[in-house]
Amino acid sequence: VSISFTTSALTLQVYMFLVKWNDLTEKLVYRRFTEIYEFHKALKEMFPIESGDINAENRIIPHLPAPKWFDGQRSTQSRQGTLAEYCYALVNLPHKISRCLHVVNFFKVRPDDMSPVTDSQIKKPEVFLLPKDAKKNASDITGPIILQTYRAIADYEKSSKSEMALKAGDMVDIVEKSESGWWFCQLKNKRGWVPAAYLEPMDGPDESEEQEPNYAGERYVVQKSYTAVEEDELTLTEGDTIEVIHKLLDGWWVVRKDESTGYYPSMYLQRSGEANTPEKSELRNRSIPPRRSTIRNAKSIHKQSRKQISQETYRRNSRKYIQSRRNMKANLQNKANIISEKNEQEENKSKAQPAVPPRPSKDLIMNRCTESTRRKIM
Repeated sequence: VSISFTTSALTLQVYMFLVKWNDLTEKLVYRRFTEIYEFHKALKEMFPIESGDINAENRIIPHLPAPKWFDGQRSTQSRQGTLAEYCYALVNLPHKISRCLHVVNFFKVRPDDMSPVTDSQIKKPEVFLLPKDAKKNASDITGPIILQTYRAIADYEKSSKSEMALKAGDMVDIVEKSESGWWFCQLKNKRGWVPAAYLEPMDGPDESEEQEPNYAGERYVVQKSYTAVEEDELTLTEGDTIEVIHKLLDGWWVVRKDESTGYYPSMYLQRSGEANTPEKSELRNRSIPPRRSTIRNAKSIHKQSRKQISQETYRRNSRKYIQSRRNMKANLQNKANIISEKNEQEENKSKAQPAVPPRPSKDLIMNRCTESTRRKIM
């Protein structure tokens, strides 16, 4: 397989690749930086010798670049080229690496690629393009994108290679905020996933980022079972259909099942009607992030935060909403019944037969009818 690339930074997290295959077809695919990062780490694990894990001198797998558009507010000292250069180096590796299924599958067209990022989602000051001959004319992408900076409110010990350990007070740049409650961060030359519950913004409480409760609810399907540990959590089984009524940043959403409400890990849920993907399945194998309410730090600069809503309030408002919805349905049904009755009455009127006049008396017939008619009654 022969692949050539044109790369573009479309948004803060999404990059476009123009992939040319050996049958001369050209396909556009869109990949988040976090996907590229996970792909790179997996590739190194598949080829430990070629990645230099055993002997640094044997490394031929390129380093994942740390280009300027991920520098955030603090510039780093080292430059390792552009993302395009990484891709060109990758496809020129020996065939056992460059043509392995891991590489080929990464650049195959996915269903999500058929619905690319729209113009309204592109942040114009953050659009950068690389020419196809970027390998010949190597140039850095300019104008660092300003990432949000957050502070770690407590120490965090990572539990997997894809995560990043933090010390209280560390300032990290946020590359991607996932609804799962895991955020992809960078700290100097380190990158990895960190629970959102351990982070607070530098410029004020993050209440504005958190949505208000939606008691109408969005239908989701449980993709993985979970047994409640705390009293305010719900125990659900794979395949259950529920309604999400409050999406919280730490990845623990408030959901409604019949008359019950409670917290449930968002990474185990999937919007009703959405297709499952390998990426979503892989996400569910990651550990559940801690809830924000479990992280305690008296030194946190943000004393104020959203007033926590009790489950009783969620249930009470849910009941009110459901009752109002039932009343609305009942009113609509009554109106429909009244209209139906009126239509039925009108229809019956239109179908009514003319009244049969009474039979004339014998005297009337004898006085007014013809001789032939009079004979019939005699």
